[in-house]
Amino acid sequence: MNVMKEWWSVTGKKTRKIAAELEKLFPVAKTELNFQNPFQLLVAVVLSAQSTDRQVNKVTEKLFLFVKEPRDLLDMGEEELSRQIRSLGLYRSKARNLIKIAEILEREYQGQVPDSFAELLKLPGVGPKTAEVIIGVGFNKPAFPVDTHVFRVARRLGLSKAKTPESVSLDLKKIFSPSSWIDLHHRLIFFGRRICKAQKPSCNICPFPEFCQKEE
Repeated sequence: MNVMKEWWSVTGKKTRKIAAELEKLFPVAKTELNFQNPFQLLVAVVLSAQSTDRQVNKVTEKLFLFVKEPRDLLDMGEEELSRQIRSLGLYRSKARNLIKIAEILEREYQGQVPDSFAELLKLPGVGPKTAEVIIGVGFNKPAFPVDTHVFRVARRLGLSKAKTPESVSLDLKKIFSPSSWIDLHHRLIFFGRRICKAQKPSCNICPFPEFCQKEE
């Protein structure tokens, strides 16, 4: 028997089942952050660090009435921005980074958010996960962001043994079709938030007991 071929055959069945079951559970899965353009998405994702989507949406509901492009943030200024987002964790550093981002976008990108992973990583406060979100959600290009929920679920289901979000993302990209990446990203987040939670997961309703590698 060709061991490598058999391994890929089993993995193919496994990934197809996971993708199909997640689609049944969450047929319409998308980001829960509210935004109208790539710049607003970038702002929302930066604000979401150590904050819930609900908390961010509460802040951006008012903020985005005035902030639609980088120039609007610069007109507002760091002090006023800090005041507007002060209910969020790390609000001072977030305000500082967002003003720097707006300055760079105005100076180097004609006020537009770049759709290049490498260019996005040059922006203050933007890491690999944020860059992947902007590319996948903001520009509808193939990307597989890995946040804490995707990281946990992917490892529990044996989709990756990697120890960093970036490496888990690479593993997931190898075993799923690019056209499915962003939908799977959202569905894995929903699954992690609602069923495969970090503490007290709802194992009794999990459709993947045969794959689970959670340590007791």
